[in-house]
Amino acid sequence: MADNTSPDLPLAAVDMGSNSFRLEIGQLQRGRYRRTEYLKDMVRLGAGLDDQRLLTEEAVQRGLDCLRRFSSRLVGFAPAQVRAVATQTLREARNRDAFLLRAQEALGHTIEVISGREEARLIYAGVAQLQPADEPRLVVDIGGRSTELILGRGRTPVTAESFAVGCVSLSLRFFADGRMTADAFRGARVAAGAELEEALEPFAPRHWQQALGSSGTAGAVSQILAAAGVSDGRITTAGLAWLEQRCVAAGHVERLDLPGLKPERRAVIPGGLAILQTLAENFGIETLWPAKGALRQGVIVDLHERLTALKRTRPTDMRDASVRELQRRFGVDQKQARRVATVAQALFDGVMPAADAESRRELGWACDLHEIGLMVSHHDHHRHSAYLLAHVDAPGFSQSQQRRIGQLVLGQRGGLRKIEDALTSEALTWQVMCLRLAVIKCHARADVDADALQLRERGRDATLAYDAAWARAHPRTAYLLEEEAQSWARSGPRKLLLPR
Repeated sequence: MADNTSPDLPLAAVDMGSNSFRLEIGQLQRGRYRRTEYLKDMVRLGAGLDDQRLLTEEAVQRGLDCLRRFSSRLVGFAPAQVRAVATQTLREARNRDAFLLRAQEALGHTIEVISGREEARLIYAGVAQLQPADEPRLVVDIGGRSTELILGRGRTPVTAESFAVGCVSLSLRFFADGRMTADAFRGARVAAGAELEEALEPFAPRHWQQALGSSGTAGAVSQILAAAGVSDGRITTAGLAWLEQRCVAAGHVERLDLPGLKPERRAVIPGGLAILQTLAENFGIETLWPAKGALRQGVIVDLHERLTALKRTRPTDMRDASVRELQRRFGVDQKQARRVATVAQALFDGVMPAADAESRRELGWACDLHEIGLMVSHHDHHRHSAYLLAHVDAPGFSQSQQRRIGQLVLGQRGGLRKIEDALTSEALTWQVMCLRLAVIKCHARADVDADALQLRERGRDATLAYDAAWARAHPRTAYLLEEEAQSWARSGPRKLLLPR
């Protein structure tokens, strides 16, 4: 049987940006990256976000049509070989969950919404892989509705931030009718500067020796300047001033006729140009070099590292480091977390022996972090834990995965109705049950026998087995287990049956 989790297989990244959707297929072998296929579609999803932060049906359909085309190219790819990520527009969209259900069906693969900082980290990973260097660098990525700034050295990102201003959002705000005037550019630069002002100190010129521009906007401006003979592709303050003059002289985006400018890029050039001008002026960027790498390559690099980790006896990746840091930051009782994890994993193996590695790891992370809310308050700490997990920055995790783990942690105690929607997933139902039972078994916060309880599936129900002698020796735990069985009988998708 073929091993579809091998990191040496072709891997695919789907980048669902605010302006463009991209599919890249590539391989990492012996440390070298090789792209085998690249598809791009100007979906303009961000332009379809209305004043109520709802995606219009027209924008939704453009996205779905593109994902169906990508899906046809991904035939034969196992889920482990594909990672699809969505960025700022879906971070903002209030109807993102409804869109994601349709989008995942169209693509045939899970889609993760990633945080701004996670997007920045992955951008840097792509640049560092395709354009390695030892000196400290500033990487700038201007997307449709966000701009990422990353300071890094070698392969390590030191500071990474995301700001909610992009070429689409700024163009819609200041150049909505297509007219380009000097006043409009001044207004756009002020707005971009206000959004980026808090970055002035952490990304000041003394922190880096070279500045690189990644992805769409920087690439488009670089191509225009090179094709016009203004520069060799480097983005300079003189080149940006020349481009603004050409835009103002044209007066309207439809009359903008520049060598190297693709028709689909016209409408968002003024907004992207204004952001580049703001960065050059306020951050002292005299020369911005076009970068070879971008988010999509970073996704493949990260996916390759995850698959490589799975080949180890004890898999670890960036997410494990994030969990350890969260435990430290929130003062987690690590001995208790290990007890709960040991019991929960043993129970989970009993009911889902063929579960994929990611499901087991998500349960383990939920056990590791189920008590971080105690730092806020002992009362309803599971709710505080769930909120923190859904909103904290955790490198390596997508927002989607953090929400799933947050749902698990929210379900660790109390009634089940609060996670009723999540319990439509069979895997998550078992994860919740195993976590709840483990928390009960370890409630005394002392060493436990992980094998004292055995959980098995019986039809639509679950059976929990334990010795009568063990129950007599642990009456308080047996009492809590009786109450737990009543909770599942009242509102669970399956019953929990105890020994008679």
